[in-house]
Amino acid sequence: MNRLTADLLGDETLLLAPDVVLTPGGPVRDHAVVVADGTFLAVGPADQLARRHPHLTPVPLPGHVLMPGFVDAHHHLTQSFGSALAFGEPSEIFRRVWVPLEGALDEETAYVAAKLAALESLRGGFTTVADAGTRAPVDVEAVASAARDAGIRCVLGLVCADADDPDPGPVLAAAEKHLARYQGDELIHPSLAVPITESATDHTLRHTALLAAEARAVVQIHVNEHLAAVERSLTRHGLRPLEHLAAVGALGPQLLGAHATLLTPGELTLLADTGTAISYNPVASAWKGNAVAPAAAMAERGIRFGLGTDGTRGDAFRLLDAAEFAQRIAYGLAAGDSSCGAGWTWLEHATHGGADAVGLGERTGRVAEGAAADFLLVDITGPEMRPSWDLPWELVRRANRDQITAVFVAGRLRLWEGWPTDWDGPAFVDRAAAIGEEVVARSTVTRVHPTSVEHRNRSRARGGAV
Repeated sequence: MNRLTADLLGDETLLLAPDVVLTPGGPVRDHAVVVADGTFLAVGPADQLARRHPHLTPVPLPGHVLMPGFVDAHHHLTQSFGSALAFGEPSEIFRRVWVPLEGALDEETAYVAAKLAALESLRGGFTTVADAGTRAPVDVEAVASAARDAGIRCVLGLVCADADDPDPGPVLAAAEKHLARYQGDELIHPSLAVPITESATDHTLRHTALLAAEARAVVQIHVNEHLAAVERSLTRHGLRPLEHLAAVGALGPQLLGAHATLLTPGELTLLADTGTAISYNPVASAWKGNAVAPAAAMAERGIRFGLGTDGTRGDAFRLLDAAEFAQRIAYGLAAGDSSCGAGWTWLEHATHGGADAVGLGERTGRVAEGAAADFLLVDITGPEMRPSWDLPWELVRRANRDQITAVFVAGRLRLWEGWPTDWDGPAFVDRAAAIGEEVVARSTVTRVHPTSVEHRNRSRARGGAV
């Protein structure tokens, strides 16, 4: 048997025969897939597909599972230069870190920042990212170009903020133009974005929802992420953020609410009744949040949700682990719930559930006939996965980014063993690192917490623990 190489996977039409295919119904053996024109042309028993497609030479994939690519339901692609600047910082850092950082970007540096983030996401097993809109003073095409060039599918948000503008006309006109701009694009899917509810007038909140619903797109809004934001909404409107969105008519299947960590029972009912989707961001909760979204309760109530990184780290397997772990610590232990979603909950909401949340449920997130061929080849021969007793659970708790052999998006091999196949990834990372240092140096980022080494030195100086 020939050793598996990238050259064997370069054709536009492929008959792939892995050891295991992770289908919507679960993992199955002795199955294969036919990839053609960017989609799964067929999925079924390997011997049947070989007979039906005699012109194709099967590519054996021993020791691999072919599974859907992951969906990052909440990202900020142009914040990649400052990822570590948030470490140790108190919540609501966007005014001190992200606004000045993105404000220092131009067309070129925004492109480089977004492509760097896209590369990290692909390396971590994400084939789709939802970008919640950049605050950089650039045309969003810079972000779109970066995503295309990296080879990742992107739900691209356009910021629609008019809280300080008495005329909402220009914002809504730009929103309409953005939704039409990327129609038919293979990898870019337009979206609207309101940073937080107080960033837009009630008129704009309502009409962006209407525009998105008509275009079958989503509006991304940060909701109930931090206690301070909830209290500001109560002070201003007498309503919590989700209640305010309901009052202005903005809730519905077109809304993707990011975080939703602070939810009342009534707000859970609002989400369930309106079909609103949520991005559950467990790593962001751990690193800079006030609470953990009740994702297990959402799953039980049938509330639509995906998993998002919030730009913390582009590692899908660690996100799965964090999703389950956070639920167990925040809710499962107190209730004696030893299952906490039984593994499959987090795997499904990181793939097809995430695709549904970002408005692409009919297009991606599953290995099924007619779906986009966005998938991973994951090596399951190592000690982490053998002996194997329950593959979905093992993928949640045991799998690692370094087990990803290949990443496909729209039927094309994008990454092989962690690096792009058609552009120089290492050289680009070196260039991005240098540019990132220059951008941060000229920005007005303000940090409250010192670096870890400085913190240690201060602690030692006052006789504290290291």
